[in-house]
Amino acid sequence: MKAMILAAGKGERMRPLTLTTPKPLIRVAGVPLIEYHLRALARAGFTQIVINHAWLGQQIEDHLGDGSRFGVSIRYSPEGEPLETGGGIFRALPLLGDEAFVVVNGDVWTDYDFSALHRPLEGLAHLVLVDNPEHHPGGDFVLADAKVHDSAQAADKLTYSGISVIHPQLFEGCSDGAFKLAPLLRKAMAEGRVSGERLEGHWVDVGTHERLAQVETLIEASG
Repeated sequence: MKAMILAAGKGERMRPLTLTTPKPLIRVAGVPLIEYHLRALARAGFTQIVINHAWLGQQIEDHLGDGSRFGVSIRYSPEGEPLETGGGIFRALPLLGDEAFVVVNGDVWTDYDFSALHRPLEGLAHLVLVDNPEHHPGGDFVLADAKVHDSAQAADKLTYSGISVIHPQLFEGCSDGAFKLAPLLRKAMAEGRVSGERLEGHWVDVGTHERLAQVETLIEASG
């Protein structure tokens, strides 16, 4: 199974760091954020990695190279203009093949064990959900009986972690360009074709300087 790391975001809330450094290369406890994902994916047996990029993307390619020093093989999907999550994945589909693949947001940090995703996909997507963080108290979706549902009313929503398994068929009928992933997931949810699980462990959406510091604290505590 291949894996894709989404690394095309501009990271505007992380300025001034991201004015000269792409967000995935911002260092956390001395290590670029994206390297935590590469090492965790390699440990879990994912050795073929696709990375998309836009803002300062050449720096990502120059730093990571072909991935061999991390025990993986990296292929890149450059975007001249940001394509959002859905458009970015769609553009990379020729590199990902016809089978289900893992998707990881490049701007999250987690100690999640990606080897849990090595299993047959029933449906079009499998989402890893987390307890709602302070900055997103309302959550995104409901997890019930290992299925993910979109319910506007539910009080027991969880937050999408940015970690998923997706089948290329989710993008049937799509065309090249910028578009969001969420509407495709919601359509599949309405058809009962999205499974899910709740992440047990640490997870941080590294979107601000404060959350960057939070990750540093977690890494120091675990080290």
